[in-house]
Amino acid sequence: MSFATCRLGALPDAIAPDGSEVRVLCSTSRGSLARFTLPPHAVSKAMAHRSVEEVWYFISGRGQMWRPSHDRDEIVDVEPGVATSIPVGAHFQFRSVSPEPLEAVGTTMPPWPGEDEAAAVDGVWSPTV
Repeated sequence: MSFATCRLGALPDAIAPDGSEVRVLCSTSRGSLARFTLPPHAVSKAMAHRSVEEVWYFISGRGQMWRPSHDRDEIVDVEPGVATSIPVGAHFQFRSVSPEPLEAVGTTMPPWPGEDEAAAVDGVWSPTV
């Protein structure tokens, strides 16, 4: 077993397929942790993950997240203190509705496998990123 100690980077490590900025925190063989940032009043691209599930915890800004499933279609308000889950294969899209960035810390299980993981889907809002 090895340990990792990581510090939040000043610049993004990547741009996620949904268009948000990603700053990778730590990763293990079973999961990874990253900070996602969407600019003020921006709308992400709608996506679905092929093999990973995620849990997001919002730390700043205000926004909304859309997640449809077989028997429900919901848009939830997100702000600091709110956590959401994104199951494998679930469609999702999010947007900032505040003058500050919408930021979340998210766990990806298993860790992000690469470029082919996310698939674009039709969303409820027109993306701006």
